[in-house]
Amino acid sequence: MNAGPEPSSARVALVTGAARGQGAAIVRRLVADGYRVTAGDHLIDELTPTTTEFGDHVLAVELDVTSPEHWRAAVAATLARFGALNALVNNAGVLHSASIAEETPSGFEGLWRVNCLGPFLGLQAALEPLRRADNAAVVNTCSTGAIRPFPHHAAYGSSKWALRGLTQVAAAELGRDGIRVNAIFPGPVETPMLDESTKARLTERATLGRLGKPSEMADAVAFLLSDQAAFITGSELVIDGGQCLKIG
Repeated sequence: MNAGPEPSSARVALVTGAARGQGAAIVRRLVADGYRVTAGDHLIDELTPTTTEFGDHVLAVELDVTSPEHWRAAVAATLARFGALNALVNNAGVLHSASIAEETPSGFEGLWRVNCLGPFLGLQAALEPLRRADNAAVVNTCSTGAIRPFPHHAAYGSSKWALRGLTQVAAAELGRDGIRVNAIFPGPVETPMLDESTKARLTERATLGRLGKPSEMADAVAFLLSDQAAFITGSELVIDGGQCLKIG
């Protein structure tokens, strides 16, 4: 028998790109903070094993962030399971490098669809339950690629610049609805998105001598969602170990 939504006063978050790396770390941190979490990813075969340890506190859903239908289903499942939605973390992202001369239209558009269209669709799908929530908050994962240019990253960099702009527009537009919208700007983080040679190269050049940890990004997300950040919106939190201090 379906007992309906959980009778819980816990805050509820929906996190995308949750199967591994930074997204998995965000889910873990939010559960530790007492959240109920809907963990979404298109890699459902990887997502399910990583979320079972949290029991009823986490709902795993297949979520292609470029699909409005998937978004509607994910939000509906969240409300059916947990009864509310207080927070949205648009963490899913994809990365590849190519020169302007070698980039393809499909490759360029593909990154934009995941990195910018996806968060936009998420905002639309989650808007009404967020309007009904207390201290509703959205955190978008941007990148230091939206602060400074990196050669051979035309698609990635421009998509993250667009997400930076979307974050600002959403913060300005949704503030009177009681929805805060902020962004984190990770530098190099030790996740499966980076291959081993790239990790080694970035570590050698790092100001602090190491890459960031997914848990450190999760800590920043948790703060921006929390009551301690209740007067913060439109903020851009750079978490890069000093990467942007480098010139060239």
